[in-house]
Amino acid sequence: MSYRRSPIDGTYFAGERTGDFTVIGSVVSRADARGHVTGRTEFFEDVRPTGLLHLKMHRSARHSAWLRSVDVTGALAVPGVVKVLTHKDIPNNLYTPLKLIGVTPDDEPILAEGKVRYLGEPICAVVAETEAAAYAGAAAIRVEYEDLTPVFDVEEALAEDAPVVNEYHGRNYFTYEGHHCRRVRFGDVAAGFAAADHVFEWCYQSSPIEQAPVETTGCVVVPQPDGRLRIHSDTQACFFTLDNTALILETEFNKLRIVGGTVGGGFGGKVDVVVEPVACVAAMVTHRPVKFVYGRHEEMQVSSPRAAERIYIKDGVLDDGTIVARQVTAYIDAGAYSRHTPYGTTKAAAHFPGPYTIPNVWVDCHCVFTNRTPSSAMRGFGVTIADFALESQMDRLARALNMDPLRLRLRNAYRDGDMKAHRKVAEGTALVEVIQKAAELVGHELPESYRSMSSMSPVSPAQDGGR
Repeated sequence: MSYRRSPIDGTYFAGERTGDFTVIGSVVSRADARGHVTGRTEFFEDVRPTGLLHLKMHRSARHSAWLRSVDVTGALAVPGVVKVLTHKDIPNNLYTPLKLIGVTPDDEPILAEGKVRYLGEPICAVVAETEAAAYAGAAAIRVEYEDLTPVFDVEEALAEDAPVVNEYHGRNYFTYEGHHCRRVRFGDVAAGFAAADHVFEWCYQSSPIEQAPVETTGCVVVPQPDGRLRIHSDTQACFFTLDNTALILETEFNKLRIVGGTVGGGFGGKVDVVVEPVACVAAMVTHRPVKFVYGRHEEMQVSSPRAAERIYIKDGVLDDGTIVARQVTAYIDAGAYSRHTPYGTTKAAAHFPGPYTIPNVWVDCHCVFTNRTPSSAMRGFGVTIADFALESQMDRLARALNMDPLRLRLRNAYRDGDMKAHRKVAEGTALVEVIQKAAELVGHELPESYRSMSSMSPVSPAQDGGR
């Protein structure tokens, strides 16, 4: 038995060296650190097979338009260009990343077919002997557009007369179990607002946020003698990428092998399976290795960002700071296609009203299609911006009530055993203790009644302790 000091509160505790606390509070080297600092770590671009071809995209110059003609003859005339791929070359050209778990229906072409729905959408893939030839070939493709009116604002997209962004859905919102949004209903919000001493409502808005990895999105696909494809990728989800790519190629899963695990920055932005399928098709038709990697401009323009969100929060509050009703209406901008945003919208709905016990909650989270770049995963997507809005709301409530913001949070913080708005019993909460410790660390004075609160017991009116 050994005794070690807790990094949280400085107390000592007993525990075996082989137990759960051998790393907490200790200095431990990352398993991959030595390889990174010595330059021995192998990234996908370090793979340089003989006969490597390069793939570059011709992308849409419009936000929304019908494709009236696509002329690739100019690209084929560029010296070094080997092949130009269109939607006709993709075995299963329509997909969605979450089809494996049945969350969303197929709604996004690998290569555009008939219509483009966002600026930079891929139309043709040019495969060439050199990167320069691939770029030149992509620039030589001529596309005739019939421009359509794009829609960029989430609330304008939901207007009855708004242009339809994505015909695969037929409407500019994702449907959840027959509802136009992901809903949460708990208690009686109207009665809660009627009983409140004050009602406050504010709006919060975020913009799309690009993950900006040091290593841009890409892969190298190498055909094998046995007919398999070896895919060197910087994907964040090897098996997810393998399965989705196989579905798009309409091939057996065991015909593909993903070599990954080393990611030069991802943060959620490398889970959409956007480079591997078309690179695989190029390798299959040319019988040569193919490299497809985004330039920095492409990474910023067309890799899926964190979704922009607009969130309205309306709170009914008593004079003592108790929140008795909360109504949330959120609009999550999916961009032109679903990708991971319907799932992120569900996460957002479940996360409201945050780590607070509120008896009456009403939430509508809309997953909205616009002619923006498709959004997707980024570090807690669906929750991070919700937290920003919720905690900004709490600070504004505290100012409006002339109340200490930490005391407001302690009064409303959920406790173990509380029922959350989506009908899950809270357990292992610890929010009260975290706030108390944070207050102590920064010298924020709390009355004894607040310092004695616990996540194991409900708040009592006797613990008010003033504002």
